[in-house]
Amino acid sequence: MLLCVALAFAGPALAQAPFIVMASTTSTEQSGLFAHLLPAFKAASGIDVRVVALGTGQALDAGRRGDADVVFVHDVLAEEKFVADGFATRRLPVMYNDFVLVGPKSDPAGVKGRDVAAALAKLAAQGTPFVSRGDKSGTHAAELRFWKMANLDVAANPPRGYKACGCGMGPALNIAASTKAYVLTDRGTWLNFKNRAELGMVVEGDTRLFNPYGVMVVNPVRHPHVKAALAQTFADWVVSPAGQASIAGYKIAGEQLFFPNAGAK
Repeated sequence: MLLCVALAFAGPALAQAPFIVMASTTSTEQSGLFAHLLPAFKAASGIDVRVVALGTGQALDAGRRGDADVVFVHDVLAEEKFVADGFATRRLPVMYNDFVLVGPKSDPAGVKGRDVAAALAKLAAQGTPFVSRGDKSGTHAAELRFWKMANLDVAANPPRGYKACGCGMGPALNIAASTKAYVLTDRGTWLNFKNRAELGMVVEGDTRLFNPYGVMVVNPVRHPHVKAALAQTFADWVVSPAGQASIAGYKIAGEQLFFPNAGAK
């Protein structure tokens, strides 16, 4: 009887546990960061975070529609436009990692090095298989910038061997692994990726591969139903010393995946 009474009281309490919906990227989800970070936030705040993992463009669209309380993404230009359009009042820098170009370890195209634009130009000239996410994600936006640095407009004239999957980072890596293709990925997802087959990193260390992430609370003036106060609690925590330490503490095989940079301009 006591157990029944306890469960009767616990049921409504559990049903009313506070939560927010966060639209974020597949890279933060598939890298394993959130499985590490969000339990620490809940322990500190009592707030659950329900993650909808999308490409950055889709995550921002969810915020524009009011389908998320907070967005956590990695496309600075798109994030600044999100703020300028009034869907958030500010962007808070949270962390960064970098992109890497992955391909067959044997590197048949001979692109290994530090220059991402030169590598892509060589892939295009040879018609080497390349998998693009093609999903308007932050990674896809970065990839398009790198192609332009190589003086190539792949949207208008994709090179032979270029295939857009319209998929997340994990599936794109799986396609590359099964077809021995090249692909651009964030380092975090790559380090957490298990189905590597013959793939390895071929281009890294180019300063242009820098990949910053920001968090934005959806503006309640645009969408009064959003849980702006709870979302702000998350945003404040993730840029606090505790949140930043939790990000820095996430490692795979001793290698740090993300680097905190709260307060950066």
